[in-house]
Amino acid sequence: MYDRIEKLARDCGEILKNADRNSIDVNAKEGHANFVTEYDVRVQNKIQSGLKEILPGSGFYGEEGKHLDFPKNEYVFIVDPIDGTTNFLKGLNMSAIAISLVRNMERIYGLVYNPFTDEMFTAFKGEGAFLNRRRIRVSSAPLDKGVILFGTSPYYADLTRSAFDKAYAYMDKCIDVRRFGSAELDLCYVACGRAEMYFEPLIQPWDYAAGSLVVEEAGGIVTQWDGTQFDITKACSCVARTRNVSADILKE
Repeated sequence: MYDRIEKLARDCGEILKNADRNSIDVNAKEGHANFVTEYDVRVQNKIQSGLKEILPGSGFYGEEGKHLDFPKNEYVFIVDPIDGTTNFLKGLNMSAIAISLVRNMERIYGLVYNPFTDEMFTAFKGEGAFLNRRRIRVSSAPLDKGVILFGTSPYYADLTRSAFDKAYAYMDKCIDVRRFGSAELDLCYVACGRAEMYFEPLIQPWDYAAGSLVVEEAGGIVTQWDGTQFDITKACSCVARTRNVSADILKE
C-alpha cells in the first residue's frame, strides 16, 4: 500500500514539475497572500481518487475545497496538495506534496515529497523516518551551533508580528534563522538534521500531520507552543525541536 502511495505522490510531482507557471489560474482565499491554483485542485483531486482506490472506505481531509467536520472513518488521509503554493508560483522550488494516514485519530504514516529536489520523506509509526528510503535522525548539535526555522502564519495577520519577534529574540541563541515557506518541509528538515528547531504560531492539520510524524520517528519532539500535544483535527501552534533543545525555550 505504501509503495502505491509513494508512486501516486511521484506522479503528482510530475504535474508540478511540468506546470506552465506563466499561465497558472490563481484564486485568492481568505487571509493575506493565501492562494489556490489550478494545480492545487488538480493534484488534490488526483490524490483523493488514487487514495480511495488504494484504501477503499478511508476518509479524506484535504486543504482545498469545503472544510466540513473531520471524517469519522477508521482510516483518514490528511492531504496538502501543494504545501508552499507561493513558492510554487514564484518558481522557488520549495514546495511539497504531503500525505498523512491517520487511524482512529493516531498518525501511522506520513509522506512529504518535494518533486523539485526529488526528496521524499516518509515515516511509519514505531518504525522510523526515512529520506529516499534511507533512515534519518535529528541533529545532535546544541542550539548555539544550530539553525532555527520558522513560519509567519501569513494568513493570520495578528500572529505574523509575534512570529518575527520570536525569530529576532532567538537570533542570539543559534547560528541563524531561516524562513522557507513550507511547514511540512521545515518539519522534515528538523527530522533529517538540517535544522535544530522549527516554530509557527498557527498552522492547519494538512500543514503538519505528515511532517510531525517524520520528526517524531526521527527522534525529535513536536508540540504546541505551550508544550502540550496537538489535536490532529484542528489548527494549532507548532514547535518541532531536537532533544538537545530545552523545553525552556518555549517559555521565552
